[in-house]
Amino acid sequence: MRTHAAAPQPSSLGFNLAGIAVLVLLLAVGAAYVVDILGKNNRAAPPSLTDKNTVAIAVAGKELTIPSSWFRYGEQLRGGFVNQIDLHVLLGESAIPVDVTLLPRSRVRPSAILLDGVYLHQFDDDTLSGVAGLVGKPLHDGDGFTGESVWYDALAANPFVAKCLAPVRKDEPVQCLRTVFLPSGIAAVYAFDASALQSWRQFDSEMQKWLGQIGAW
Repeated sequence: MRTHAAAPQPSSLGFNLAGIAVLVLLLAVGAAYVVDILGKNNRAAPPSLTDKNTVAIAVAGKELTIPSSWFRYGEQLRGGFVNQIDLHVLLGESAIPVDVTLLPRSRVRPSAILLDGVYLHQFDDDTLSGVAGLVGKPLHDGDGFTGESVWYDALAANPFVAKCLAPVRKDEPVQCLRTVFLPSGIAAVYAFDASALQSWRQFDSEMQKWLGQIGAW
């Protein structure tokens, strides 16, 4: 007598397919979560100085050891004694690019000093908004300050201060500059997108994580 295998029931087949679909979805979500976490960790962590590809370079009498991937310009990879060092680092978990120029203190004045000595005398009557904790003031159009504004912490003895310049084209971001004297005796000029002002309270501590590794802080 010939027997026939029972055909799968439609309900059983549908249940199996639904289970496989759910399993695939869970695996995909889990993989995306892991990739996102790894990506954030990679963006937030400064490059390791255990990398042998570093450059010994000195500025303002201070010798620094810097990973080659930090340099903005290839000619500085030769090392030695230079008048300034141009680097590229990232700010915080959002990984906002910051260009850092290290140079002797005699060549610049800190932004906090310029606030009292220059900027306050050039403030317009308007007040800008948009950055919590900072006061924003446009500068008078004359005296070379056209399109510029200053953001500063009005409550601190040694305030956070940054001067920003409106872009030439509307589709370009506003760029800001901040100059500070580091404990090492070196001056640092930071150039960054205005969106970084939202993290102004963490700005200097984040820069310390980078510059401290190379001996600049």
